[in-house]
Amino acid sequence: MRNAWRAWQELSGLLLPVACAGCGRPRTELCTACGAALHGAPARLVRPSPRPPGLPAVYAAAPYENAVRAVLLAHKERGALGLAGALGRALAGCVRAGAGWPGDAGPLLLVPVPSARSSTAARGHDPVRRIAAAAARDLRRTGLPAQVLPLLRQRRAVADQSGLGARQRRANLAGALELTAGGGRLLRHALLRHGLLRLGRVILVDDLLTTGSTLAEAARAVGEAGGVGRESSVHGVCRAAVVAASPTAFEINRN
Repeated sequence: MRNAWRAWQELSGLLLPVACAGCGRPRTELCTACGAALHGAPARLVRPSPRPPGLPAVYAAAPYENAVRAVLLAHKERGALGLAGALGRALAGCVRAGAGWPGDAGPLLLVPVPSARSSTAARGHDPVRRIAAAAARDLRRTGLPAQVLPLLRQRRAVADQSGLGARQRRANLAGALELTAGGGRLLRHALLRHGLLRLGRVILVDDLLTTGSTLAEAARAVGEAGGVGRESSVHGVCRAAVVAASPTAFEINRN
């Protein structure tokens, strides 16, 4: 059923009239102006306030507002799967910034933050994993080895985050993520094989940063399962990249 729904979404995008997901301009899925809002500026280091304990350095492409917000929602909630390429390109720029790449440092390991199973089933796809895959392809096209490692899963159900404050979100997500069966072994093998404990090539990826609680929890799960400890995971291994962040997270780091 899920494959049939996905095929219909992709076919309908070819057959039905198309409008820009960001502004509604006809005959284009993403116009030049809205595309520039996504990836027309360099990735920026962003920081929510208050910053949750354990949050790694996070890079974002654009503030979550106006056209960028509309494009992300169209891909995530309305099945506009053709937007994954543009969103992945924006995410790839943030991954490059977060990795601080010189070319011989080993592959980039992109670890997507997982969606709840119920959300994935309702949407018919996992938006973050789809964007991460597009970002990895973009990185490889430019000569940077990258792979997606879908290592994380939800250990328990969490409440709907909408309407929750920063402290409530941290409590809601505490201990909610873990590595998949065999994920810890795979991660440790990748880290030791490429010397990534020191070089920091594990990049957590998500579509959006609001309070930072989700990424902080993901960093905890990856660090503990990787056997490198919380502080090492935050400062030595994990960085994070998102397509968009709340406008206030950009304001805090504006010169």
